Amino acid sequence: MAEKNLTAKDILQKEFSRSMRGYNAAEVDEYLDSIIRDYDSYQKDVVFLKNENERLIAKVDELTKQLSLAKKNAPSNPGSGVTNFDILKRLSNLEKHVFGARISDDSNP
Repeated sequence: MAEKNLTAKDILQKEFSRSMRGYNAAEVDEYLDSIIRDYDSYQKDVVFLKNENERLIAKVDELTKQLSLAKKNAPSNPGSGVTNFDILKRLSNLEKHVFGARISDDSNP
């Protein structure tokens, strides 16, 4: 964002020097030009931030929809707390039980 030259306090406390017919017109014009530059800068920042906010809101909506679809399409696992390690361990025990019984049956004839 662009750097701001003036604060509300600066504007409020600004004192213009007086000339023969009132305030020095060149000094007032210079000050007002500075204020205009700041307001232009603020306006550009506001537009940028509004666009960024809209972009981020759209991104959140998109990701929310993706998450919703992923949850709908995900297979329901009753034991969702089961890890791959647990599954492999169970499979190994099952193989030992099934094939271990066959091996002992084959060795007893």
